[in-house]
Amino acid sequence: MKQPKHFLWRAEGKVGVVTLDRPERKNPLTFDSYAELRDHFRALAHEPGIKAVVLRGEGGDFSSGGDVHEIIGPLTKMTMPQLLDFTRMTGDVVKAMRHCPQPLDLRYAAPSAKTAFLFVRVGLAGCDMGACAMLPRIIGQGRAAELLYTGRSMSTEEGHAWGFYNAIADPVLPPAMQAAHALAEGPTAAHAMTKKMLHQEWNAGLDEAIEMEAQAQAILMRNQDFRRAYEAFAAKQKPKFQGD
Repeated sequence: MKQPKHFLWRAEGKVGVVTLDRPERKNPLTFDSYAELRDHFRALAHEPGIKAVVLRGEGGDFSSGGDVHEIIGPLTKMTMPQLLDFTRMTGDVVKAMRHCPQPLDLRYAAPSAKTAFLFVRVGLAGCDMGACAMLPRIIGQGRAAELLYTGRSMSTEEGHAWGFYNAIADPVLPPAMQAAHALAEGPTAAHAMTKKMLHQEWNAGLDEAIEMEAQAQAILMRNQDFRRAYEAFAAKQKPKFQGD
């Protein structure tokens, strides 16, 4: 993949690492970085050598969100069509992250981490980039409503207890990379299907979801990784998955 202009990208074996790299400003996002992130995650769908992705921030912060001066200021002067172009573009970043096959659904945090949905503090609703759909599914409706209405920070302890964070670590990057490498060495076609089902089944009833999963498993049972796992089990060995 080509090197982006507004964030850093590197590949460590089968793991891709996206780094937001404006630590002096707490890694805020701009119009250009939103657009480039959208395009980058769309392109990952066509990168078979990358099996998992880590998204991180340089320095002591992940991201402060949209840059106050480079985004919020200009937005106050835009027309409605221009505003819709922007809000749809930021939503497209989330769609691209959801639709690329590589897992990037796990969240790791340092003990000092705080997460806030600050839209209300600038006079906007909490329904931004899918927050009102995703956050209640992760931490529950009542907790999500409180955070989105008030804009208060969720502490690391709260985030871990509520299921927002998968693990807390200091330093945080090594365990995140370890998890990504473990996923990248696993049955990656199966991981891609799991990710697809996790997102598609949001809109499915239970009977429909069961049928979707029946079809998904039948497809994967035709893969070589399924045969490799069986043969390794029969030989009392650890399977060596290849993602096909």
